[in-house]
Amino acid sequence: MKTFIYPEMMVHVALCTHKQPNAVLLASDNSALLMGELERYRNTSVSTISVNNLLDSLRSVEDKSADVVLMDTLTHDAAVIAHIGRILKGDGVLVLQHPSLDDVIGNTVLMHILGNYFKIIMPYYAGDGTTLLLCSREYHPTADIILQRSDLLEGQQFYNCDVHVGVFAMPQYVRKNYLGIIRN
Repeated sequence: MKTFIYPEMMVHVALCTHKQPNAVLLASDNSALLMGELERYRNTSVSTISVNNLLDSLRSVEDKSADVVLMDTLTHDAAVIAHIGRILKGDGVLVLQHPSLDDVIGNTVLMHILGNYFKIIMPYYAGDGTTLLLCSREYHPTADIILQRSDLLEGQQFYNCDVHVGVFAMPQYVRKNYLGIIRN
């Protein structure tokens, strides 16, 4: 599989959804993979933490210090999500790895926990066979896409503004399975 797809989709969907992503918190043990894409946003500062012992790493992050949090890991831990809720600003966006949409029960638990902190919770296909989850306090990923930003990005091999919108399209069986759970 192409190694450029995942980093482009993890980073650009979030940063082209948020109106002014000035501060990004990246939770990853492979941050170099994502930093190449984050460096395209010159007015954005990025801080990184390890996903190894994630809860302790999040405890040390200042309240309301991030516009965007990128979680390069799976988590169902309510305490981790509570810390992310504390760290994000009022219009914050979170993108995290997401298990297969076929795990309806597990995903329902996760989405209910996230529902305590976010009014928009939408899975999307990363384009490489994985699923990511965008959670937002204010911005809708398809209605509020910053077209000027997404159109002016250069050097992408996969991401563009059409892909950004298209990856949120879900098959009918997924819509039925998650009716009332996905918040869009």
